Amino acid sequence: MAELVLPVLQSERLTLRPLTEAHLDRLVEAMWDPSVRRWWGTVASPDALREDLRHDGNAFAIEVDGEAAGWLGVVEENEPDYRHAALDIGLGPDHQDRGLGSEALRTVIRWLIDERGHHRFTIDPAVANERAVRAYTSVGFRPVGVLRRYERGPGGVWEDGLLMDLLAEELR
Repeated sequence: MAELVLPVLQSERLTLRPLTEAHLDRLVEAMWDPSVRRWWGTVASPDALREDLRHDGNAFAIEVDGEAAGWLGVVEENEPDYRHAALDIGLGPDHQDRGLGSEALRTVIRWLIDERGHHRFTIDPAVANERAVRAYTSVGFRPVGVLRRYERGPGGVWEDGLLMDLLAEELR
């Protein structure tokens, strides 16, 4: 499969644009907010977060009304016998609880199906992140199992993760 080159993707209320340096100041500010950072592991500083968000060039800025409102990362597994895409997403506090995360995920998943030939997708929120689990379920993701002591939280305590997956035909 060809190297991942991210396009600009448009949906009804948002644009997914390949992440650029110009997006990073706004996104670091949004993701450094305690309500978001709580779910981002043990990122030590805004500079470390900036590097994480770059995601080796495999990330979108989620734009709403021309403003960087969030971030969406994609990792492709291209080994033919295990081919799938893993996703990660975060929205700034001003853009939560409006269905924008679900809309962004549907948009990128449709592209990954139609243009990249993927049939299965994974995402792994913290078990305790009920907002994320609800959003992912609304897109069609299903729980696969609990990943015990999966990720170290901001307080240094290991927290459980929830592995969820979605098959292309289950997209809602």
